[in-house]
Amino acid sequence: MEAPVAFDFPPIQRLHRSRIAKIHSVTHPTTAPTPVGDAALDYSLAHHVLEGSETAARSSDSALFDWYGANPDAGATDKLTPTAVGPRIILSPDRADMPRSPISETPYYVLRPETVQAPLSLRSIAASAYSTAAGNGFADLLATHAVVACLLRTKQLGDTLDSWTITRLPGTVFLDHVSDPVVLARDLIHEASHNWLNDALTATACKINDGELFYSPWKQTTRPAFGFLHACWAFPLTMIYTSRVLDRTSGDLQRFLAAYLDQQRILLASTSDDHAHALQLISDDGLRSRLHAVHHQALSL
Repeated sequence: MEAPVAFDFPPIQRLHRSRIAKIHSVTHPTTAPTPVGDAALDYSLAHHVLEGSETAARSSDSALFDWYGANPDAGATDKLTPTAVGPRIILSPDRADMPRSPISETPYYVLRPETVQAPLSLRSIAASAYSTAAGNGFADLLATHAVVACLLRTKQLGDTLDSWTITRLPGTVFLDHVSDPVVLARDLIHEASHNWLNDALTATACKINDGELFYSPWKQTTRPAFGFLHACWAFPLTMIYTSRVLDRTSGDLQRFLAAYLDQQRILLASTSDDHAHALQLISDDGLRSRLHAVHHQALSL
């Protein structure tokens, strides 16, 4: 199925190549690490190595620091799960092993020597989720921006599912799940879209003036333009995905997804005027047109 918008964005590709080179010049100044295989994977892993090395240095953990120096792929070679969008790293870290720190308001996880893959059952669900997302037009998005997937708490359909990203680990996503690949695909799309937009804003040097506030129906409060535009990009993409997959589901799952889509239609409709205004803050034509196209498509569902 055709992508809802061109996720293949040349400025992001240039950003990835540049960032990989800069990080490697810091973490491995005398030897150029051998690429893992694709730029998105190398980009994500480079940030894990940088974050892990910095943490090790700050805590004077020389053994851990040396490990990152000897493993420029953060030990990922034997932790790759084949998926429809390429090899991914599927983890299920214990929340107790996910600290909060000044770099993030939410817990996060960095690849370490003791990191192990998620159990086979979770890796299978994740692989199916990537396949479902890819088959509905989101292959390019997940290929570049959902490289490391940390599956957290297992919940029941209808429970609140927490998911997030952090800017210091682009390409990594953290998600609760209901052990259903169709729902997991939706949430992978949501979080990957945040990573995509963060990269796109950086790559196009768009400096958003956060002095203007916009009402977010999802948060039920006013938010700076940055957060508002993120919501008006991520939620519409999950709406487009849900509308495409809905007729191929049944029972409780179909009712759950239909209710989600109905709810999102109402929330998104209230953003029409403000979104048009917020888009004027985006200086890059290619990025602005993508944000507009996705918002417009979702409004028509």
